[in-house]
Amino acid sequence: MQRLPLIMVHSLSNIPTYPVPEAYHIRSFENDEKDWAAILTNAGEFDSVNAGLDRFKQEFAPYPAEVRKRMFFLENEAGQAIGTASAWYGELNGEEMGRIHWVGIVPEYQGKKLAKPLLAFLLHQLASTHQKAYLKTQTTNLKAINAYLKLGFTPYIQDDTAGAIWEQVYTELNTMRQ
Repeated sequence: MQRLPLIMVHSLSNIPTYPVPEAYHIRSFENDEKDWAAILTNAGEFDSVNAGLDRFKQEFAPYPAEVRKRMFFLENEAGQAIGTASAWYGELNGEEMGRIHWVGIVPEYQGKKLAKPLLAFLLHQLASTHQKAYLKTQTTNLKAINAYLKLGFTPYIQDDTAGAIWEQVYTELNTMRQ
């Protein structure tokens, strides 16, 4: 399937609970720019840690107080940061809402049922300050899209093109589930 952008929204009501497995925990940002860049580079979002650090400086460095309140890390039993995601804020078609932003788990911890607890935690964080949330993903992230749907996200279909893309995504998801 061609890599195309998608948007999904959540009403921030009826947020499912997915407890963090016992050996792991979630904590707030503590001057973790390098960990953030390394996790997202390992997860395939950046070509290098330096590219990740540049993106961090561009998007987050101007908002240090917000970063401490809205960026989170998933740590393993040894206290090593192995995942990250932000309960940020944004605007979708002129409507202010929460945003799930820059989600990543290092490859060796993917598939261990850690993403849903991290995302559910973020949704609960966003629900304290927002009525809705959105995230951006791509058609090639079928496993992530499936997880987002199970968390209560719905497709954001703003036009016929987006509707056709979502039809293809649902066809691929149904094939994947069989």
